[in-house]
Amino acid sequence: MKNSLDENKPIFLQIKEQLEDSIIDGSIKTGERVPSTNEFAAYYKINPATAAKGINELVAEDILFKRRGVGMFVTEDAKEILIEKRKKIFYENYMLPLKIEAKKLHIEVSELMEMVKRED
Repeated sequence: MKNSLDENKPIFLQIKEQLEDSIIDGSIKTGERVPSTNEFAAYYKINPATAAKGINELVAEDILFKRRGVGMFVTEDAKEILIEKRKKIFYENYMLPLKIEAKKLHIEVSELMEMVKRED
């Protein structure tokens, strides 16, 4: 868990994104238990309902599943679902604006690809 939360973003989204990042980077693996709402609440000194909102969104997206009386666990397809979701967001937030700007500047695809490959 991160040491602190960002005041400029809803807390439940930060908890959700933290769990997503941990699943994507492999620090939380398929079938593993994730911190409970009460654990998040105690760690960050927040209302458990706030933490639950982020966790419940992950359940709705088939990233987590509940084992009654035991906790929340990572689904088998969670990592793949999250990577596909993040790729779509990446395309929409970065690639589309890049393509639009490149078109305005009359940058050909081949030139754009060379720019992408550059390491400076």
